[in-house]
Amino acid sequence: MKENVFDVLIYLFENYMDGDVDLTPDPDMIRTELQEAGFPQPEINKAFEWLESLTEQQAIKPLSSPAFRIFSSQEMSKLDPECRGLLMFLEQSGILTPTSRELVIDRVMAFSEESISLENLKWVILMVLFSQPNEEIAFARMENLIYESLPTYLH
Repeated sequence: MKENVFDVLIYLFENYMDGDVDLTPDPDMIRTELQEAGFPQPEINKAFEWLESLTEQQAIKPLSSPAFRIFSSQEMSKLDPECRGLLMFLEQSGILTPTSRELVIDRVMAFSEESISLENLKWVILMVLFSQPNEEIAFARMENLIYESLPTYLH
């Protein structure tokens, strides 16, 4: 099976980020564990870089509210109509704010894949919400959406 950066990120999220443990695990230990689990080293490196850049993101200040989002041609090629529709739905339902939506789009565009699946977009949204302060309610709502639609035989 060919594992990709999304698989590594989901594994990391489920095993390290989404727990109640306050301990900060050793990155080298995690990298070794990922290799032993069968993930390729280049994908592990990309996942760590992606997570590091997520924590370095500056807050985006919207100029006006409500705002209308027009997707660039690059964004439209990576996010199909179903993905863009999900982003609009989540923003209209209050799960995403304009700021968190922009951060999600930025993190999606950081992937080298030509397009992103709807399921992978949901995971990116969940990780972005988890990383942001004061987004606990939105995170919980998104987590319910993700775990209700996923099969029970993940990793």
